[in-house]
Amino acid sequence: MENKKLYYSISEVAELLGEPQSVLRFWETEFSELHPVKNKRGVRSYTEHDINILQRIRHLTRDCGYTLDGVREQLRMRPLEDPKQEIINRLTEVRRFLTDLKETL
Repeated sequence: MENKKLYYSISEVAELLGEPQSVLRFWETEFSELHPVKNKRGVRSYTEHDINILQRIRHLTRDCGYTLDGVREQLRMRPLEDPKQEIINRLTEVRRFLTDLKETL
């Protein structure tokens, strides 16, 4: 069983995403959705939710070629959902599609 931590350091997140720490700090200034916890010394600690947002930002910028404005629009139009709820929504869409397909046959 994998041990999940409550908080991850910026170096752990940077390694996970394959991005420099400076890029993560930059994205933090550009996207209000990111809220890493900072201690008195300013050391950032990222939650799973923060990491999910960062993964989405990375995917949209690096893989899909979105600009930062485009990423903001995507995050505004489709906020990050609870992963379980997202799976339920996708399965509901598939069920609706299959039901419609069955009715047309």
